[in-house]
Amino acid sequence: MRNLFKTHNPLRTILLITIMFMASASNSQQIKPSSSGYAPVNGASIYYEIYGEGRPLILLHGAFYTIDMNWSELIPGLSKTRKVIAIEMQGHGHSPFSDRELSITTFASDVEKVMDHLKIDSADVAGFSMGGSVAYQFAVQSPGRLRNLVIISSTYKTSGWLPIVNDAFKDFKPEFFDDSPLKTTYDAVAPDKTKWRKFLEQMFVFAKEPFNVGDSNIAKITAPVLIISGDNDGTDKIELMKTYQLLGGGVTADLQPMPKSQLAIVPSQGHVSLMMQTETILGYLKNFLK
Repeated sequence: MRNLFKTHNPLRTILLITIMFMASASNSQQIKPSSSGYAPVNGASIYYEIYGEGRPLILLHGAFYTIDMNWSELIPGLSKTRKVIAIEMQGHGHSPFSDRELSITTFASDVEKVMDHLKIDSADVAGFSMGGSVAYQFAVQSPGRLRNLVIISSTYKTSGWLPIVNDAFKDFKPEFFDDSPLKTTYDAVAPDKTKWRKFLEQMFVFAKEPFNVGDSNIAKITAPVLIISGDNDGTDKIELMKTYQLLGGGVTADLQPMPKSQLAIVPSQGHVSLMMQTETILGYLKNFLK
């Protein structure tokens, strides 16, 4: 592991922390979904799992991840009081590969179509990393379907990441991931394992494409928003504070009403290690969503 860090290669570092994350997830409390299936959406097929009962909470994973990799430690706690719907986006996990072009707009539309399929009028939505960007877009595209929004280590625009994060995607190559845990996970659940390279290439194109949901659109979000970020998770904290201000935060609550949206900065945490802080994140989510 030390040799990986010595290379100062962002790609190798990303792979290392992914391995660490997967090792942690493999030891987590496992529960089985009460139901699962596929929703036909916009020319693709999207896999979902449902846990528990109660008010719907939709979980959106990060890039290259699966439901299990991203949410396995949090689902047991969340599903005690909520109906948790975890989605695997196009080409990820159980969801089959499709030639359909990827964008956060398309992903957000897919979320709404899954809700239609499951006959869910509105829900709370939580997204990590790429899933958080999709969640922001969903809030703008489908405001009537959203109750509360939770964003974990994410941003609504490319410039919300530090330059080193955006630069890392420029060097992504499919062969780098061939012997990684990501490939092992893909082979275990993907409907067609032969699509691995095509899936990676498609995701690399998607990751390199700049995106911006728009400051004015973020300012129009009426649902309460909880932003959770690690203090060193790769998000630009100046931009993060601007985002919170667009959502009505950053005021002097002793002199005026407390805003309905919240911002939590978890100390000494990176992008992936933040998701390992199960009790911390679960506590924030339960307090906010109740």
